[in-house]
Amino acid sequence: MGNIKQITRAMEMVATTKLRRFQDSAVSSRPYAREIAQLLGRLAASMGDKLAERPVFRPGAGDETAVLLVGSDRGLCGAYNSQLFASLERWLAANGDKKVRFFVFGKRAYQYLQKRGLPIERYFVDPPLEKVDYRLAKFVAKTMTDAFLSGQYREVLVHYTAFESMAKYVPTTLPFLPVEAQAGSAGAAEGADSDVILEPSVEHLLDKLVPRYLETRIHNALLESITSEYASRRMAMKNATDAATDMQALLKGVYNRKRQEGITKDLLDIVGGAEALRGK
Repeated sequence: MGNIKQITRAMEMVATTKLRRFQDSAVSSRPYAREIAQLLGRLAASMGDKLAERPVFRPGAGDETAVLLVGSDRGLCGAYNSQLFASLERWLAANGDKKVRFFVFGKRAYQYLQKRGLPIERYFVDPPLEKVDYRLAKFVAKTMTDAFLSGQYREVLVHYTAFESMAKYVPTTLPFLPVEAQAGSAGAAEGADSDVILEPSVEHLLDKLVPRYLETRIHNALLESITSEYASRRMAMKNATDAATDMQALLKGVYNRKRQEGITKDLLDIVGGAEALRGK
């Protein structure tokens, strides 16, 4: 039991260290994501009816739905995966009329989909989610965008775990494509009535901005997922360490009682033997 306690405590310390690193990255990326969404909203509002001519702003030509599912590669992270899969099951039950194909991050998510017999279009193996960076997000965003523009899918969603606090991480379904014109609704209303002259043209800026916006959304989803995973693993290992401590104390108490019972029995045997000899 002492060895198990040492292992779980070491895993808790490792999870805590990695959690701080990923949490800092996830939190620091949010202002940039918010600003780029508001800028996209202002540009989209200034496009007016011309926005519908752009493929990424309207539903795809296909009749299927692509879902990017972000799970974990390893276990021992508490209810992180089970909550994610339960949320996915609820979404599937509510959208039973949709033909869904999955793009997957995480070995556990891949195994879950295989066990359920759900169609997997692509499994992202290398690099692992733990090595998430902007290059990985850029690659995934391009992959999902190319799939959407291929004409096979009507929409693309991201199902991941949003990090809210050290003790709260919520499975979330995020619309990814088509791009919502009201991505930055507060900024959109402001930009629609603005007299600002943009150089180069709005169309050119939008062509450059949309890929960055999509990459940022994927980057945030991946960062928050891995942050949530380590927050859950830290909590699970802490609970395991506490349980091992309690069990160790319980077993020590049982051992001491058994030991005392044995000593008492031996003393009684000695006293009984001495009394028997004295009686003779």
